[in-house]
Amino acid sequence: MKNGLIMALFTMVAQIGWCSNDSTLQKPKYFKPEEQHALVFQTALQFVSSYHYAKTPINDDFSTKAYNNYLQNLDPQKVYFVQSDLNEFDQFKNQIDDAMLTGNATFMFDIFNRYQDRLFDRIDFAMTLLKDSFDYSLKDSFQMNREKSQWPQNFSSLDELWRKKLKYECLLEASKGKFHKEYSETIRKRYENLRKLYVKTKAEDVFQIMMNSILEVCDPHTNYFSPRTAEDFNQSMSLSLEGIGAQLQTENEYTKIREVIKGGPADKSKKLQAGDRIVAVAQGNDSEMVNVVDWRIDDVVSLIRGKKGTIVRLEIIPADKPNERKIVTLTRDKIVLEEQSAKSSIKEVKRNGKKVKIGVVSIPTFYIDFAAASRGEKNYKSTTRDVKKLIEDLKKQKVEGIIIDLRNNGGGSLQEAVELTGLFIKEGPVVQVKDMMGSTRQELDKDGGEVFYNGPLVVLVNRFSASASEIFSGAIQDYNRGVVVGERTFGKGTVQQVEDLNNYIRINNKKVGQVKLTLAKFYRVTGSSTQHKGVTPDINLPSVFDDRKYGEDASEFALPWDQINPSGFNALPQENIKREVLKQNHQSRIEQNKEYAYLLEDIAEVKRLEARDYLTLNMSEYKQMLDKEEAVKKQRDAYRNESKSKNADASDLILSEGEEVVIDVLYSTR
Repeated sequence: MKNGLIMALFTMVAQIGWCSNDSTLQKPKYFKPEEQHALVFQTALQFVSSYHYAKTPINDDFSTKAYNNYLQNLDPQKVYFVQSDLNEFDQFKNQIDDAMLTGNATFMFDIFNRYQDRLFDRIDFAMTLLKDSFDYSLKDSFQMNREKSQWPQNFSSLDELWRKKLKYECLLEASKGKFHKEYSETIRKRYENLRKLYVKTKAEDVFQIMMNSILEVCDPHTNYFSPRTAEDFNQSMSLSLEGIGAQLQTENEYTKIREVIKGGPADKSKKLQAGDRIVAVAQGNDSEMVNVVDWRIDDVVSLIRGKKGTIVRLEIIPADKPNERKIVTLTRDKIVLEEQSAKSSIKEVKRNGKKVKIGVVSIPTFYIDFAAASRGEKNYKSTTRDVKKLIEDLKKQKVEGIIIDLRNNGGGSLQEAVELTGLFIKEGPVVQVKDMMGSTRQELDKDGGEVFYNGPLVVLVNRFSASASEIFSGAIQDYNRGVVVGERTFGKGTVQQVEDLNNYIRINNKKVGQVKLTLAKFYRVTGSSTQHKGVTPDINLPSVFDDRKYGEDASEFALPWDQINPSGFNALPQENIKREVLKQNHQSRIEQNKEYAYLLEDIAEVKRLEARDYLTLNMSEYKQMLDKEEAVKKQRDAYRNESKSKNADASDLILSEGEEVVIDVLYSTR
């Protein structure tokens, strides 16, 4: 599965825009490189070969990987190309390194043009199939995930694949009680829009898909930004669903929620989570849903973007319920810095007949107002300053332990991660940074040996805690200062820098975009990299999110974990935190926890669904499956509603267990 910024920028199936009634839009365009593309191609690959952390050699092996990745990005489910296309293309698999010398990548555009032909042919075929109703009483099945399958051997095989694909799409609608005339019209419009809108693609779009397929071979965070994408990126909102507060990426034909932004409408609604896939979008309460499967990421953003106060409806496939679809209604709003700032709350937890007050500090991102700080303003905003004030207030309210919640915190300022760590340790290095030349520097706690808070400390993390979050949680763990609770983190331990190609290329005043390169890696004070492995919690809870799909593990091109020499640092004595006792207490609690049992059931179900190659196309069998899932859902909802009436955090397994661990630490130190 694809994951990371390259796949967050562009869909690898169809390129789509807005509707038009112009009949000339029924024909595909054919593309060739524009005059600036040769120089951009050469310059970008020269940057990679000269400055990328891994010193990636541009050779035949690199070319073959990039070529295969390009085909995979264009047709990930193998539903457009046939084997004869691949046989014809294979002559180009070793030529990308040679093309770098001349800048001529016309053959990559030719592959895209063939892809277009196949896509338009499949749309025509789909329209023919939709004229007649399918027989849902037959024993039939559809292969859900074809990533590891072979491309169809011939057009006869391709036709059979598409017959089942269309039958599956129709089954989803027919199972809701719709008649053939109604649901076939819905699906027909979907494909008709795909055909009409496809010609919004420009040569720059094709070039960007090509370049990112090549650059991703270096690592998933090395990318090319077209002029349009670069402009969005520089505005720091390139991947956000503006108006609802979420970040996007592309997974196969779907647009997927990568991260829900704290304080935004999506976060406040509690109806969206990372991993949810968006299949359709509608404006207001009454307008028709527009299917966005196979859409470009920027076109999905444009459809969801809107003025504050207006309504948008999303049809999603929940990450933890891959067989379910639901409609989420949100009111767009402006996401402001204050809403993304650190916040605190107080939890009261009963233990042995006594109520224990615990402070919870939630940090959605590691932020700092660099502009205000550089102007010398005394009260500029930063994560560390805000958290310090929050802890001061919590102390006044006599909390007996503190939880730092970094779940879904994707990172941010390295400086703030270091300074925040300094609030909890006396002195020493927080993280090591190794550059492409092999030089290593240490980022130090520079607060003069002050420990601002020395009480019981727990750090909450999950699969979407990344980068700066991993630096902080890793340092707290390595210094034996606190206990990390939750899921294994993302594993993003690399440092990137953006180079503006306009500073190197001048062609008729045309803008030529940017390249983002990985230049360094992060290492913990123990010498262990946070790259790929992330941080493993002391109290480790299993995750419903598969490591192979979410996190650095999801990219076959991710840089590997490695180790350097440890820093000289003084950790607190191991007996300061009795981890084995904490784990035993946790195990005793968790075995009696019904939410934990539900989590294990969910994980088993997700694994079962992922392992399942085929889905039934028999209506009776399909409805039986849906009825069974609905019965399980009702049972769980009833239990959770009852539990929440007793404990508001009961269904938040990581938070509730974090609270218990704080008390365990508190009692063990008395």
